[in-house]
Amino acid sequence: MNLFDIIGPVMIGPSSSHTAGACRLGLLAAAILGQKPVKADILLHGSFARTYKGHGTDRALAAGLMGWAPDDVRIPQALSIAGKEGYGFTFRPGDLGDMVHPNTASFHLTGADGGTCDVIGSSIGGGQVKVTSIDGFAVELTGVLPVLLIPHRDQPGVIALVSSILAMHQVNIASMRVFRNNKGGLATMVLECDETVAPDVVHQLERLDPVRTVRFVNRVA
Repeated sequence: MNLFDIIGPVMIGPSSSHTAGACRLGLLAAAILGQKPVKADILLHGSFARTYKGHGTDRALAAGLMGWAPDDVRIPQALSIAGKEGYGFTFRPGDLGDMVHPNTASFHLTGADGGTCDVIGSSIGGGQVKVTSIDGFAVELTGVLPVLLIPHRDQPGVIALVSSILAMHQVNIASMRVFRNNKGGLATMVLECDETVAPDVVHQLERLDPVRTVRFVNRVA
């Protein structure tokens, strides 16, 4: 445990989990979409669903989606500002099941270009967050490091191909996890990197035959 874990994040309160963590979750969801969403349908689960108005979770999530940091003094006014600026954010309580963290939100996001993304993530304490699903695929990312998300065919050699391209461009892999639905089906690589991955490297990865798509998500505040 470090000092940050003890004293908590620099934030606009009242809660590191329900406010600061919610703001970071919104930031990470928008980063996964790749732009600020113009529309967001947000389902709130568990403790988020029960206390979101009193703890300002809805305002914090909206603030994060608009790109504000957890210590932004405008967070208490986030919903009114979002309305004035034309964002369409809706919040509703729901139930994602007993196996889901109690501070969880499910986002359906729409960008200005019409692109959409579904994200499920949780505020896990001390302002820290974890995303566990993107467009229905199981993942695990925290936003602490830049991340490459690479859905691909589950076949021998794909990990070696991706790793060799990153090594050639001096991108160091901090951690890697691979999730798959079934053998030989669709799998997803989640690679945390020590540095930002340049767009030309992302495009090179996208051209690999087994790769379905590549999404780069930069670290969040």
